[in-house]
Amino acid sequence: MGNFTTSSILLLFLFSSVVTSLPLSTNSRWIVDDRGRRVKLACVNWASHMEPVLAEGLSKQPMDTIAKRIVSMGFNCVRFTWPLYLITNDSLASLTVRQSFQQLGLLESIAGIQANNPSIIDVSLIKAYQAVVSSLGENNVMVILDNHISKPGWCCSNLDDNGFFGDKYFDPDLWITGLTRMATLFNGVTNVVGMSLRNEPRGPKQNINDWYKYMPKGAEAVHSANPNVLVILSGLSFNRDLSFLKNQQLKLTFSGKLVFEAHWYGFSDGQTTWVKDNPNEVCGRVATYMMNTSGYLVDQGYPLFIGEFGIDQSGANVNGNRYISCFLGVAAELDLDWALWTLAGSYYVRDGVVGLNEYYGAMDYNWCGARNSSFIQRISALQSPFRGPGLSEAKPHKVIFHPLTGLCITRKSLVHPLQLGPCSDSYPWSYSPQKTLVVKGVRTKL
Repeated sequence: MGNFTTSSILLLFLFSSVVTSLPLSTNSRWIVDDRGRRVKLACVNWASHMEPVLAEGLSKQPMDTIAKRIVSMGFNCVRFTWPLYLITNDSLASLTVRQSFQQLGLLESIAGIQANNPSIIDVSLIKAYQAVVSSLGENNVMVILDNHISKPGWCCSNLDDNGFFGDKYFDPDLWITGLTRMATLFNGVTNVVGMSLRNEPRGPKQNINDWYKYMPKGAEAVHSANPNVLVILSGLSFNRDLSFLKNQQLKLTFSGKLVFEAHWYGFSDGQTTWVKDNPNEVCGRVATYMMNTSGYLVDQGYPLFIGEFGIDQSGANVNGNRYISCFLGVAAELDLDWALWTLAGSYYVRDGVVGLNEYYGAMDYNWCGARNSSFIQRISALQSPFRGPGLSEAKPHKVIFHPLTGLCITRKSLVHPLQLGPCSDSYPWSYSPQKTLVVKGVRTKL
């Protein structure tokens, strides 16, 4: 892998939009449909693991409206979070939506759900979760079921007792039971294409030996209960470290379904790192770290799913603004599958604050539309695959992706000048390792 800067060179294959044929499986580093054609997961996270244990936003808009807005923003998939106790604690799972919100004193949210989603207000929490999955399916949105946490609430910290096997709220046997039940419940639900076994393993108890002891058991349990779904495994240290797989491969009885997951945020690199130092130099350092800890897996023939990334979409966080250009460049160059954090424009309640505004949210506060349409446009090029099995028989060619705009360096023909434009409009032009191009002040070798 070459040096990363704020622009990236990538191979571009010409392709046309097709309907995904499910279920999904893996072919080396690629996720493919049942015809062997590359499927790129371009997902958004939809939280349903908080105290009310209901998909956020259903007091603001009908679930079908939200599903259609997900599609309109270009996402083909949702990483749909759930707390373990939803499926293992019968008293919680049997609570109705109304009862759950009454216990929390969220009377205004009850009125909103009654108005916008009356069909779920008096059904159990697990039935409401199923209803959202069904609505997404009706809108041709794939779903990854993400076991985000055990005890419902905001995630994550090193000391929340939800982080690793043996923590107060993370009993490994109960976890395997919950995975089995969830996999069984959604067996035959076509748009459920994967299960992420646990979000961001972390905390003082984390260790490699227990990871190898329990993660394979969880993977085998899911595959046994539902052999159609992708089995997605997270690493250590808030899902930033999968480097230990270099020394010891994971042994499973099944093949063609394993995907690894990593997370990457700007604040993970340091709260002010991107502000204090030269962004290109920081990008080089953190991208090298990412390649050493998780990115190397694509070279070893495994799909890598970036299950969470994101920024404050108000534009107020300079550290995040600089990080995201680097992230998008790396994601483009590796052509990674990914899930943006987060869909939610606001929460029913978070950390005791009712109606908290979520500035990382793709939706605005009232879930009426995109919070930042420019950001959605910026990531739109990455919502389609650049390469992979079955995309096209056309000769691939190199283009330059410009993360600051989400556009590519293009030209209409060999006699026209280079310019920024949609990546799909790029024209094959001569490539020389010695040639350089300055993009927004950044000198990039071609």
